[in-house]
Amino acid sequence: QVQLVESGGGSVQAGGSLRLSCAASGRTFSNYAMGWFRQAPGKEREFVACLRWSDPNTYEADSVKGRFTISRDDAKNTVYLQMNSLKPEDTAIYYCAVRRAPTTATMLRLPDQYDYWGQGTQVTVSS
Repeated sequence: QVQLVESGGGSVQAGGSLRLSCAASGRTFSNYAMGWFRQAPGKEREFVACLRWSDPNTYEADSVKGRFTISRDDAKNTVYLQMNSLKPEDTAIYYCAVRRAPTTATMLRLPDQYDYWGQGTQVTVSS
């Protein structure tokens, strides 16, 4: 079992920044990848960014590329999502998730490819 706890959400004005954290605990040694997703009211959960422990690259959705950055701290078993130049359309609940088995970066854009999820953290961007 892996437990994930997100933090760092809040309310900001457009153009502002937030940094989300996702701390993993439990049987983390078998984690293969971690991702960030978001879900706005009335919309489906959508991919934001992901990384794989075996891969130096990171992957971001086109809608956040150049504004959001995913990174990790192995010593803390924590993954971060730095969000800059926030827009009202970034308003959503943000979730982190972990996948245990290898797969492609393309597949990691799909929510059903993940094994464990955090409880989510609200991000609200006002205009």
